[in-house]
Amino acid sequence: MFVKICGITDVDDALLAVALGADALGFIFAPSTRQIAPTRVRDITGRIPADTLTVGVFRNESKERVVDIVHTAGLRAAQLHGNESPEDVAWVAHRVPTVIKAVAAGTEQARRAADFDVPILLVDAQTPGSGEVFDWKLTESLPMGRRILLAGGLDPDNVADAIATVLPWGVDVSSGVEREPGRKDPTALRRFIQNAKAAGDLIEATEHASSEDGMYNWEVE
Repeated sequence: MFVKICGITDVDDALLAVALGADALGFIFAPSTRQIAPTRVRDITGRIPADTLTVGVFRNESKERVVDIVHTAGLRAAQLHGNESPEDVAWVAHRVPTVIKAVAAGTEQARRAADFDVPILLVDAQTPGSGEVFDWKLTESLPMGRRILLAGGLDPDNVADAIATVLPWGVDVSSGVEREPGRKDPTALRRFIQNAKAAGDLIEATEHASSEDGMYNWEVE
């Protein structure tokens, strides 16, 4: 289970999240209580292991500025949370190693998510970054064959249920592991990552067992 910790504003939180098993860190450049300057992000990313995906989060930013900030801040991915067109998303994707397109569950944009030629779709509540839980059944309308990154009101107590219900490729959390906006709670952070990874392992083990049960055993006549 891929785990992204978003809203990072401090190098200590970034290093702790990675040490606890986070696969990706998100840095918010859109207006937010967790907004951070590109130069400050550059100082943080320079201390992050290369195998951790570092993601800049944007909302209705110009495509040129998205690319400029990603490179200035030393990031490896852009997450686009606004009303970007498929053409603008494709433009960014040709200039940034990884692009994540965020869609709000139950909206027209979510229903047309297949129009975005990106490897990862993030599905969030209708008010992105609000920390609100949405009806997870709304994810059923998302296109098949895409990596789904589930966000929206996740926390250490509900992440396992969310994973069991949606079967996403990964999960994304920000406010659900904070002690205050922009600063993470070490205990909540540890529990969230542990619970998410355990839920992912359980699903993988169940799928593997089901696959073995259905296999033909050539040693038995």
